[in-house]
Amino acid sequence: MTSPGELMAAAVARTGLDDFGDDSFREGLGILVRALRDEARLNARGEAFVYDRIGLHLCQRLEVEDWYRRHPEIDDEPIDAPLFGLGLPRTGSTALSFLLSRDPNIRYLHSWESARPCPPTSTIAGDDPRIPPESRPLVVGTRHHVPNDIHGPTECLDLMALDFTSQNFQAFAQIPSYSDWLLERADFTSTYLYERRVLKLLQWGEPTRPWRLKSPAHVISLGFLDRVFPDARFVMTHRDPTDVMLSVADVYADIVSGFSDHVDRRYLGELNVKQWSTGMHRAMEFRTSGAEDRFYDIDFRAMQDDPIGEVRRLYAWLGEPVTEEFEDGMRAWWAENAEKREPHPKADAAAFGLDINTIRPLFATYVDTYLGDSHGN
Repeated sequence: MTSPGELMAAAVARTGLDDFGDDSFREGLGILVRALRDEARLNARGEAFVYDRIGLHLCQRLEVEDWYRRHPEIDDEPIDAPLFGLGLPRTGSTALSFLLSRDPNIRYLHSWESARPCPPTSTIAGDDPRIPPESRPLVVGTRHHVPNDIHGPTECLDLMALDFTSQNFQAFAQIPSYSDWLLERADFTSTYLYERRVLKLLQWGEPTRPWRLKSPAHVISLGFLDRVFPDARFVMTHRDPTDVMLSVADVYADIVSGFSDHVDRRYLGELNVKQWSTGMHRAMEFRTSGAEDRFYDIDFRAMQDDPIGEVRRLYAWLGEPVTEEFEDGMRAWWAENAEKREPHPKADAAAFGLDINTIRPLFATYVDTYLGDSHGN
């Protein structure tokens, strides 16, 4: 097994750099590595993938800090009023992010740059070495779980992983002590500060455009996000939680099963119910604490019925235009994605220990508040 110190030393040797920046990442890294050692029961493929991923994040921290050392003016880049997509997983938030990415006047986090933000795009002449030559995204698990395109948008989770405070890791491995820390004790302030630091690096040297970012995971840490992005606005997607929990637990099982020969589906069911019921409670508390006017709501059913109309209404709320080019791009993507969409067999709820009658009460207030007969705002 590998210690945090050994992982960091390997990153230093690989890059020739030695400044990791603020030490805040060390807590999460230490908890993660102990959980991987004591709990994950990784197979050989899992060991290679997860520890390589940790090494990649450490190397990228070193490179981010080196770019700031050589170009301190990067810190002057403005990150104004970003729009964050969030909500329960499996609610259409990924499809929404792909639609929004068709707006030529915004900036989004590309799949190919999320794990490798360095070097900044503006410094690269010719082909970007971070883009796989086959232009196919990495598939973790046996199938694509959401719309996927190497040139399309992705979640904030890789940027959050640079601080080792990210749901990414619990999707790769069964690490209950890390998951408990993430939900109950982690301070995400440094996580979002580092995300902001990387966003500045990514847009440095390019025209300043508003960021469109997303991750369902933000619901568990909204108070911390607000401290770092106090002018952020939010689009929250909604769907009946009883339609969601089995689907997201099955996604976790599909990914973990490639990295461990000992998948505990009941644990994965419990993990997701706990994480997302807590997240919904925190999101509702945050909204009612004075942030309600910063949220726009989209019902999953409304997105399925009229995706372009929902984006138009969102943009009206933002006070921004939907150009003809933007709308044409959205229509083309929606039609293409509909053709590619493959149905997946429904998982066995009993295998995950999931019972609608025990799930529904945990989300009752959320369902009553956001899943009535009306769609959107």
